[in-house]
Amino acid sequence: MSERRVIPLAVAPAIAPAGRHVPQLAAPPPLSLYVHFPWCVRKCPYCDFNSHALRESEDAIPEAAYVDALIADLEGALPQVWGRRVHSVFIGGGTPSLLSAPGLDRLLTAIRTLLPLDPLAEITLEANPGTVEAGRFRDYRAAGVNRLSLGIQSFDDAQLVRLGRVHDAAQARAAIETALAHFERVNLDLMYALPQQTPDAALADLETALAFGVSHLSCYHLTLEPNTPFHRRPPPLPDADVAADMQDAIEARLAAAGFGHYETSAFARPGQECRHNLNYWTFGDYLGIGAGAHGKLSSHEAIVREMRHKHPTRYLDAAVKGDFVQERRSVTAEELPFEFMMNALRLTAGVPRHLFAARTGLPLATVEPQLAEARRRGLLEITAEDIRPTERGRHFLNDLLELFLR
Repeated sequence: MSERRVIPLAVAPAIAPAGRHVPQLAAPPPLSLYVHFPWCVRKCPYCDFNSHALRESEDAIPEAAYVDALIADLEGALPQVWGRRVHSVFIGGGTPSLLSAPGLDRLLTAIRTLLPLDPLAEITLEANPGTVEAGRFRDYRAAGVNRLSLGIQSFDDAQLVRLGRVHDAAQARAAIETALAHFERVNLDLMYALPQQTPDAALADLETALAFGVSHLSCYHLTLEPNTPFHRRPPPLPDADVAADMQDAIEARLAAAGFGHYETSAFARPGQECRHNLNYWTFGDYLGIGAGAHGKLSSHEAIVREMRHKHPTRYLDAAVKGDFVQERRSVTAEELPFEFMMNALRLTAGVPRHLFAARTGLPLATVEPQLAEARRRGLLEITAEDIRPTERGRHFLNDLLELFLR
């Protein structure tokens, strides 16, 4: 699955000296919940997410034990988010649609019991288009899921084989039709710049997706992530100029179809943007539970990043001790400008100027030299109300973000 994928930077942020933490925040930002399900039928050769292929069958998933661990993890984290309303839930993976409907219902019931979940909260489940999972969509909707994200990637059978997907084009179409029968809000993940793909083939995939009338599309350039089979043995990919042509053609076609390009790789009809991901990009808070899940939580004293034990076995073992967190650290004031901009500048419309201080506790003057340089290079537009990337800034996002590194 890839709706949450971010573009990797060529450089990494420098780590500021230990002990220098964020200034006090006036109030914590909105809060979301991310739940990670780490298993999938097969590990795709391009995937660098924390996912683990099944070795036997779906029955090999220790579903009951894992849901027990998720609930215990959530219970243990309650003091960090006590009293804060949760505005969205995203269940990602891996392939969360391997969860049985009763297992998902037990998880969502526990979430509603333990957290003050907004009655209108967006609850997204990532799903694989295999026909076995598609038959469960009705029960997922009854359990409370109100948004489905389908990892289609392509409607070309040859490309699906190259990508190591477990479904074919016919199963993808059937899954979309079933999803739309039960969900008003459906996202489709598509990839372009695939092995030996032409611009016409990329647009054909897009036209097929548009024909279903979905409200949200995530369109990603295939990237060769480190520590993946594709990185070790690169397939024959289109060159950079051809890939750029594909991107331009996809953006133009989606604009003509009434989709707003609201985030680097996300397109939506008006009012159908993914609220959970918007909270990420506006530097909101999120509690992450499940194997390898990441979280960011703010308080009056600090902004803290956490990661749960990554391997499913380690995570389940940690449940015995109630010690789910593998890493925890406070984000320093020196790191905050980059972290904020790395998220906010993915948004096509940018963010209000006041949001920088509200989310970081730092005055906007902290980054005035960087803002001035970005504007001089034609990468940013800065008004009395907003900070937003220019078209050039969106196309050269890594160059823009690098200005905010310390």
